[in-house]
Amino acid sequence: MSDIDTQQQIQQPEEPVFLIERVEQTAEQPQPPRYLWLHRLAAAGAVLALVLLALWGYRSCRHQPDLDLPLSATPEENIEKLQSGDTLTAAKETPGVVHTQDSILGVALDFYALHGVSASLEWQEPDTLDRSVFLYCRSADHKADSLYLGSLVVGGEEKPAYEGRLGYMAMADGRYVIGVSASDAVKDYVAERGGSFFRQMVLLSNGVLPNDFELHGKVERKAIARIGERYYFVVTRSKETMWDFADALREYGFLDAIYITGGDNYSYYRTADGQKHDIGDVAGYPHKKWKGIIPWLVFRQSTTR
Repeated sequence: MSDIDTQQQIQQPEEPVFLIERVEQTAEQPQPPRYLWLHRLAAAGAVLALVLLALWGYRSCRHQPDLDLPLSATPEENIEKLQSGDTLTAAKETPGVVHTQDSILGVALDFYALHGVSASLEWQEPDTLDRSVFLYCRSADHKADSLYLGSLVVGGEEKPAYEGRLGYMAMADGRYVIGVSASDAVKDYVAERGGSFFRQMVLLSNGVLPNDFELHGKVERKAIARIGERYYFVVTRSKETMWDFADALREYGFLDAIYITGGDNYSYYRTADGQKHDIGDVAGYPHKKWKGIIPWLVFRQSTTR
């Protein structure tokens, strides 16, 4: 080595070297689950199910109020009436509708007592010249998605429906009954017999009003109601709330009553002498809006007499 190299080494100080000791990790570090996304998806599904269940419960409470309403007849008892023919629809009466009027609790009402007639649901609106028809009106309610509000059976064929209602009218073998129940026993019996069945809102159950009604405001109101085993079609002569209408029916003495939609929609009835009398707005006949969509509740001369 030359003197020059030796002198350069003396002039350039040696850089220090730092040694850093690493401590080995002996404990196992927690690892995320291999299928974490599945757990998160399951949790989200559970939350969604709870939300949907809560919404269903809320809608059920709104559309099926007062499940504890007192019953004047159980589903089994109404089935027995349809089987035995105890209802006056099968009695040997001269067919016809008797019209009377009265005012109860300030509510003016038209009463149409049904005598010697059978009931059925029909897709075609009756002709005004059909002398076998003694009264007809609307029945089930319908939504834009082609589903009916409440169970519906026409001629033994059940139609898609949802949002069950407690009130019902059942028709089989020329006889009919109305009642209140969440059970499908009467519906199933009627379907097996090739009969008809529809649900509507309850106005009265064994003389008791529901705590609340779905519909509010004032319009013309209609109902199918009964006192004993006599059935009536009842119409208000002015616009009324559901509560006032139902309260007037109770005060008059009706036990059970189900709502009939339609306001002042046209219909007619016949007296025992065969004369036709108009109900509602004559200009609305025929009802093209519901043609083939809404089944009509039609009362004809009884075939069981």
